[in-house]
Amino acid sequence: VNAGGAAAIVDYITESKGNARLPGIMTLGYMSALDESLAMAVIVSKGIPPLKDALINEAEDHIKAASAWSLGQVGRHSSDHARAVAEADVPSRLLAVMMLGDSSEDLKHKAKRALKSIIQVCTYLPALEPLLQVAPENILKYVVQQFAKTLPNDLQARKTFVLSGGLQKIQELQAEPGTKLREYIDEINNQYPPDIVEYYSPDRAANLLKKLEDFNTGD
Repeated sequence: VNAGGAAAIVDYITESKGNARLPGIMTLGYMSALDESLAMAVIVSKGIPPLKDALINEAEDHIKAASAWSLGQVGRHSSDHARAVAEADVPSRLLAVMMLGDSSEDLKHKAKRALKSIIQVCTYLPALEPLLQVAPENILKYVVQQFAKTLPNDLQARKTFVLSGGLQKIQELQAEPGTKLREYIDEINNQYPPDIVEYYSPDRAANLLKKLEDFNTGD
């Protein structure tokens, strides 16, 4: 790797297609799994784009599955690793193949595991926000958990979360009382004044109308 081995493999999987790509894809995954410095070498060697390309464009699910697994190995080590993967829009791509009805069970399983491992160390919240609208609950709870863990320690992130519409998306989520998802939503809401949370609540218009009716009837 130190002698440029990662870069050579990246070049190989960039230039090749189909099953010829598979050994290189697996090699990058095994390298990344061994050590976080090796995973960073894959990132620095620009290994994420061809892995993402294989995930999206390869015709065979076993090649897509290998790419999903390798991307998970690259991104799972730290917030820096996860950010590199997330900034390349890999989480949304993993979610897409996971939810695609035509995907094999193995591909769905590997995409889900990779997505979960990346999300759980990702503190770069802008890359996670798009998942708030489309992720199923078994993935959504990990996404919302990251916001609940990160927002209390970052004032700027709390401001950005409001301005980007993230706080409003949180209010729109349907979560049963007593669930982990509900717990994480409440933790996020506790970082903001109640009137701000109320402002972005889907029930706000109905509550205002009720207050108006109560006022007009003298209640």
